[in-house]
Amino acid sequence: MGIQKAIRKVSQHEHLTQEEAHAAMGEIMNGTATPAQIGGYLMALRMKGETVDEITGSARAMREAANHAPVRTPNVIDTCGTGGDASNTFNISTTVAFVAAGGGIPVAKHGNRAASSKSGSADVLAALGVNIGVTPEQAALCVDEVGIGFLYAATFHPAMRHAIGPRRELSVRTIFNILG
Repeated sequence: MGIQKAIRKVSQHEHLTQEEAHAAMGEIMNGTATPAQIGGYLMALRMKGETVDEITGSARAMREAANHAPVRTPNVIDTCGTGGDASNTFNISTTVAFVAAGGGIPVAKHGNRAASSKSGSADVLAALGVNIGVTPEQAALCVDEVGIGFLYAATFHPAMRHAIGPRRELSVRTIFNILG
C-alpha cells in the first residue's frame, strides 16, 4: 500500500497495519511522496490518532533510512524531546542530557531545529556554541570519550528533509513528534 491508499484509509478513520504504515513512511523517507501527500497523511493520522502499529511501522522505515553512529559505549540513552507543544515551554530534553551525562550516564542526544515548537535541541546547542554538524563518527567519539554526543537530525536522518516543509507549514504535532 502506498501513501495515497494510506491517506484514503486513515482519512476514513481506519487503522493501518505495521506494513502499511512502513510503506507510507518509506515513501516519505525516499522522497517519492509529494509535500501535499505528506501533509495530508500527517494530518489524517493526527486527527484519527496514531496506533502502536502505525508508530512501529513508521519507526522501522525511519531507522532503515537513518545514518548510524558507531558508538562503542554500552547502555547509552537518548533524551530526545517531542517538540511541538505550542506552549513556548523550556526545552527540557537538552538540559536533561547534560544532567544525565554529568551523572555518569552516557547520552547520545538526538535533536533538530524547531519544526513545530519554539526551539529544538539543535537551536539550543547552536546558541551555546556547540558544533552540531559533526559526522556520525565524531558524534560516536564524543559519546565514547566524553559521555555525551549530539546526533543532529539533518546528519543522522537526512531523509527527513522531505517532511520538514510540510511539518513547518502544518505547525502542529505529528507522528514525527512521537517518533522523536
